[in-house]
Amino acid sequence: MLDSSERSDTWRRAFRPELRAEAIGLAFQGWSVLPGTYPTAQGWAGRDGVEADGPVPVYADWRQRVGTDAAQVATWWAGQPYSLLLATGAGVDAIEVDGDLGRRAARVLRTFGLPVPIVATPESRWFFLTRSGGRLHRDLGEHDVTLRADGEWVSLPPSPGRHGVVHWRVKPDVCNWVLPDSRIVQDALLEALDAPVDSRAAALVAAD
Repeated sequence: MLDSSERSDTWRRAFRPELRAEAIGLAFQGWSVLPGTYPTAQGWAGRDGVEADGPVPVYADWRQRVGTDAAQVATWWAGQPYSLLLATGAGVDAIEVDGDLGRRAARVLRTFGLPVPIVATPESRWFFLTRSGGRLHRDLGEHDVTLRADGEWVSLPPSPGRHGVVHWRVKPDVCNWVLPDSRIVQDALLEALDAPVDSRAAALVAAD
C-alpha cells in the first residue's frame, strides 16, 4: 500500500500528460511557456541548488528560452510533471489580486461583457491576464494588487501545488485568445474597490 507521500506524488504525476498538452497548445498560441519545479513530499523538485516556496523555472537560462516553439516545448514535459509557467512581459502580463477582489472585479467585467482570462491558485490568488505593457495604477498598489511583467512568471493550469491544482476561472478561448489592455482590468479593479458591497451583493460574490 502506498503511503500518503507516495500517493501524493503519484497523483501529481498523473497530471503530466495534461500539463504537456496544455503547454503545447499555449505555445501554438504564441504564449511563452516554461517548465517549472513541482512539489513533492521533500520539497520543490526539478532544479538543484534553488530553494523556493513555490515553482521557479527549471532552467537557469530561462530568459533565453522565452518564445521557444511548440515542438521544443513538447520535449520539456516528456519525463517529469513540471509546473506550467508563463513568462510574463513577453506578450502577456498578469495582474495578481486576492480571491475576494478577484471575484468582485470579475463581476464588473461580466457586467460590461468583457471576458478576460483568469487563473486561480489553491492559495486563493487570482491572475487576470492582459496584453503586455502599461503600469499599475498607484491606487491599486495600496490594495495587495501586483503587476507581473518583464522578468517574472506565473503558474498556469493544471500546475500542481501543495494544496491543490491551479485552475482556470475564465479560459482564454472564451475571449477567442484576444487579451485585453491592462487598463481595462485595472479600471474594473478600481470600480470593484470603490463599489459598496451590501449584504445581497456579498452573498452573490460568495456564491460565485
